[in-house]
Amino acid sequence: MRLVGPGGEQVGVVSVATALRLAQEADLDLVEVAPNSKPPVAKIMDYGKYKYEAAQKAKEARRNQANTVLKEVRFRLKIDTHDYETKKKRAIGFLSAGDKVKAMILFRGREQSRPEMGVQLLQQFAQDIAEYGTIESRPRIDGRNMVMVVAPVKNKSEARAAQNARRAEEKANRREARANKNADKSAE
Repeated sequence: MRLVGPGGEQVGVVSVATALRLAQEADLDLVEVAPNSKPPVAKIMDYGKYKYEAAQKAKEARRNQANTVLKEVRFRLKIDTHDYETKKKRAIGFLSAGDKVKAMILFRGREQSRPEMGVQLLQQFAQDIAEYGTIESRPRIDGRNMVMVVAPVKNKSEARAAQNARRAEEKANRREARANKNADKSAE
């Protein structure tokens, strides 16, 4: 079998008995890492430490995994300009955070006979937030409502990483400003 030492160095092709003896001398375990290769590859390592580190990596991966949430923004067909801008800002905030946005138009009474106006409003909405998200599902009528789903350009983990970097930068800037202010006070 081909043997890899505890530091990752190549020992060479040795017998199983020699590999076991070397592992016992180093007070470590002999672990077969590639049984299907010719010759099989084994490594001298601390198997308990290896399992612990693998578990820690899996735990870290689970913690960093982020679930995308579907947020909802509701419109009326006759929405005022300011209200539309407010809803648009909310949707941009959701998309920037890595969440999907479900844009919904609520139809009432005779408004149901004018679905093309709803499509027009949702298309305008999609154009306004195109920088932050892309249309995942086209506008479709769902009972008395018209629904469109917009997916974020950045996924949740990228958005979270960017937000953490921005927070760290702001914190460093505040700390620097405080230090400058204290230096100015002590100079007086």
